[in-house]
Amino acid sequence: MWALKERNAQIETDNENITLFAKDVLFKGVMSFDGTVRVDGHVEGEIHTKGTLIVGESAVIKGSVTAAVLMNSGRINGTITATEKIQILKPGILVGDISTPLIAIEEGSHFHGMCDMGMHRLDEHVIPVAS
Repeated sequence: MWALKERNAQIETDNENITLFAKDVLFKGVMSFDGTVRVDGHVEGEIHTKGTLIVGESAVIKGSVTAAVLMNSGRINGTITATEKIQILKPGILVGDISTPLIAIEEGSHFHGMCDMGMHRLDEHVIPVAS
């Protein structure tokens, strides 16, 4: 339930610049955006946005993704880098390695891959354990 409220709030705050790729769109190549992008079609290649990437239930993405926020309800197979957070929402499937400081995986969704949450950045703050 919290994901739905957060999803609606995110869409409302970024509504000044939204790009939509509808169900019947097939795109191959590299995309770069500044704002919010919603994909409901098929993408093969790369997606880069400084804003939010919303992947709808009918979407299929094969390739690499870079975004501030990723909200996935579709199928993604690739390498993901999110500077703020990744949300995998039911019935979303994400197969591939991800890098993000924050992740939420909703019950009923699937993730298969490696997750880097920046532990290497935290090494300087870790207190050594005495042996």
